[in-house]
Order: sequence, then structure tokens, then C-alpha cells
Amino acid sequence: MSENELYQVPVDGILLIKKTQEDDTMFQLLLVIIYLAFISLGLPDSLLGSAWPVMYQEFSVPVSYAGGISMIIAAGTIVSSLQSDRLTKKMGTGKVTALSVLMTAVALFGFSVSHSYAALCLWAVPYGLGAGSVDASLNNYVALHYASRHMSWLHCMWGVGASLGPYIMGYALTGGQGWNMGYRYIAMLQIVLTAVLLFSLPLWKKRETEGVGQTGEENAKPLSLRQIFGIPGAKEIMVTFFCYCALEQTAGLWASSYLVLQRGLSAETAAGFAGLFYIGITAGRAVGGFLTMKWNDTQMIRLGQGLILCGVVFLLLPFGETTALTGLVITGLGCAPIYPSIIHSTPAHFGADKSQAVIGVQMASAYVGTCLMPPVFGFLANHVGAFLYPVFLLAILLLMIVMHEKMLSVVRREG
Repeated sequence: MSENELYQVPVDGILLIKKTQEDDTMFQLLLVIIYLAFISLGLPDSLLGSAWPVMYQEFSVPVSYAGGISMIIAAGTIVSSLQSDRLTKKMGTGKVTALSVLMTAVALFGFSVSHSYAALCLWAVPYGLGAGSVDASLNNYVALHYASRHMSWLHCMWGVGASLGPYIMGYALTGGQGWNMGYRYIAMLQIVLTAVLLFSLPLWKKRETEGVGQTGEENAKPLSLRQIFGIPGAKEIMVTFFCYCALEQTAGLWASSYLVLQRGLSAETAAGFAGLFYIGITAGRAVGGFLTMKWNDTQMIRLGQGLILCGVVFLLLPFGETTALTGLVITGLGCAPIYPSIIHSTPAHFGADKSQAVIGVQMASAYVGTCLMPPVFGFLANHVGAFLYPVFLLAILLLMIVMHEKMLSVVRREG
């Protein structure tokens, strides 16, 4: 085989197209850039929560108004996720990623110069629109071109970015620079990444060109929502993804309240211990990358579901705070492999030519679950009691398991 000759590597049912030596170096360079992009995706996600205790007082609005901004961002993300198939087929993953990161950078800079709540709501529109397309497009690109371990580690990097955001905001606040500079620091980092992505566009184009003919995308047209829902197993995987993100968001958002109201911990102690859930997710994804070298995506998803079940059982046991805290950690570990494994398995289950469309709708389903289910539990906790926390998580988990197994059955039958 000559140095410039193509060779093919099957990974989890997807045919990866690589070249030897020189092109393999470019392959790895692009992977580094994608890792940076995933860190960048996480950086803005926790900024609003970190800065809002200062922001709402400055704008003289109720503390609950953070929900309005969050909903606008989520709505924009859902819209752009649904358009990701159309945009990616028209522009390519590299250009979509660069444009989306630029939009996010502009929106973050807009936040940093805002002096009213209305201005924040305005800048929240490009903020959300920039987030959805890049998330769906990048995830599909990695699912098509890289092994499952990279999907797990990339989502671990997202967790690193989400953890760094509050530290950067804290640095700005404790240094007397104000929340505005916190947003501006992140905006500058996003602008630098945009420049890196623009210079890397030839690498993206080269990889996508090499994949033409293997994925069947060269003449593919964007799929309508009706066509996507008509794909065997698509509705089931959308419900699965809805359930997973609903479970993760509900578990993380209400952990502190459950520990205080039901387990009797102080608010300060509960706030610190609730972070164990997210530590479990981040650490689990780091370890999960190594496990994917032995187990396939379906096995990783079932492993995660089993661990979540164990975690919820620990939360149900009335044996004191140690049992509850152990349950949170195990639940976080269980959540770790599910998101990246569902995404990575999408081309294998639905075809590489349809994966971008399916992932886009999966992402939209995820954001709907994220926005809808935590308030539903809040309503139940307020009118019934916080003791329902593990029961609520268990109900979502069982629906997730049923729908995922049904999807696998449908896909096997159609295949």
C-alpha cells in the first residue's frame, strides 16, 4: 500500500475512511480542534447561573427572571437543532461549527455590554441559535468519523468547559471586574476558537470529501420532519433521548432541594454534595472512553441504565445521608455513557445518510425534555412532596429503558 492510498476501518458498524501517515496526522490535528470545540461548547452553559445572583439585582428584576432568558436560549437551540441537517448539507460541518461559535461569541459579547433585562433577552436569541446547530453537527461528525471512545471523551471535555465557566466568572467577580467581564472573557475565548476553526476549514472539507460515497450524502437532500418521524425506530430513540436529558437535568437541578427537604442536610452542605452528581458524570465519561474499547454502544447504554437504577435504589433507601450521597454519585456515573453512546450509535442504527437529520431532532427532543420535566417535578414537589424525587427519576428511567429496547427491536427487524 502506498503512502497516499486509502484504507478503511470499520468501527461500531460505521466505515471510517482514513489515509496513512501524512493524512493520519491531519486526522489527529482535526480531532484536537474538535476537542477544543467541545470545551468551548461547555464554557457558556453555566455562566448565567453563576452570574445571576449579581445580575438580577443590578437590573432590578425578580430572581425568577433567569428562567425567561433560559427559555429563550432553549427555544433558539431547539429551532437550530431542527435545521442542522439542512445547514450541514448546505455548508459542511466545518463552516457550521465556525459560524455557530462566532454567533455565540457575538451573543456573549452582547451580554457583556447589556444594561437592561430586555437587552439580555435580545442577545439570548443568537446565543441559542448558535448552540443548537453546532451541537448536532459536531456530534454527527464525530459519530461518523471517529471511534466511540472519542465521543465519550469529547463529552467529558464539555463537562470540563462547563466547570471552567463558573471559575472564570468567579475570577471576574472576586477581582472587582463585574459579571460583564466574565462574559467578555468567554466571548474572547470563543473568538479565538472561531479563528482556529476558520483556519482549519480545509481539514474539515478534506475529511468530508473522503467520506463522500461511503455515507451516501453526496446527493442527499435534507429530510423533512415527517420523513424523519417515518424512519423505523426514530420516534423511539427521540423519546429515549427526551427521557435521558429529562432525568439528567431533573436529577442535577433538584438534588440540593431533595437533600435539604427530605434528608435534613443544611443548604450549604447540600449545595456542595449535589455537585457529586456532575462529578460522577464527568469522571464516568473519562473512564467510559476506555470501556468503549471493549463494549459497544448498546452495552454502554445498558450499563448506564443499570447504574442509574442502582443509584435510584440507594436514593430510595431510608438509611441516612451517606446512602443518598452514594446514590447521587452512582446516578451520575450511570448518566455518563448514555448521551455519547446514543449519539455515536445513530449512524449505525439509522444510516450515515440520515444520521444528521436524526441527531438534529434527537437534540431538539433533548432540549424539550430539559426544559419541560424539571418544572414538572418542581410542581409535584411543591404540591405533594420532595420525597417523590427518586420515584420521579425511576419512572423516567423505566420509560427510557422500554423505548430504547423497542428501538433496538425495530431496527433489527427492519435491518
